[in-house]
Amino acid sequence: MNAINPQDIAARYVAAWNETDPDCRRALVAALWTEDATYGDPVMQGQGHGGIEGLIAGVQARFPDFRFAVSGRPDGYGDRLRFSWGLGPEGGEAVVQGTDFATLAGDGRLQEVAGFLDRVPPAA
Repeated sequence: MNAINPQDIAARYVAAWNETDPDCRRALVAALWTEDATYGDPVMQGQGHGGIEGLIAGVQARFPDFRFAVSGRPDGYGDRLRFSWGLGPEGGEAVVQGTDFATLAGDGRLQEVAGFLDRVPPAA
């Protein structure tokens, strides 16, 4: 595996979660994730491109005016990656915050992402 660029992967990951055009979002997911990739956090799980893209669409439907942003500095080594993110109104303070841990496949795409919710408001 080539040396990973954690900042680039995290930026592409957030771009996929922010993409509202379904065709563009599917293309971003396919370019970033392996075909059999998995995503899981305390409230949702998805597998494969369709499952992961469906999760993203669901989050966008629930929080239509919110955007994801990388927070802090993504870090990684070997085939491992971690980064934190915030979700909130564009230009405003993040109301949901989390940290994701990822395993990369040999081609550098995401194979598995385990998400942790660091801050969630009671009404979310």
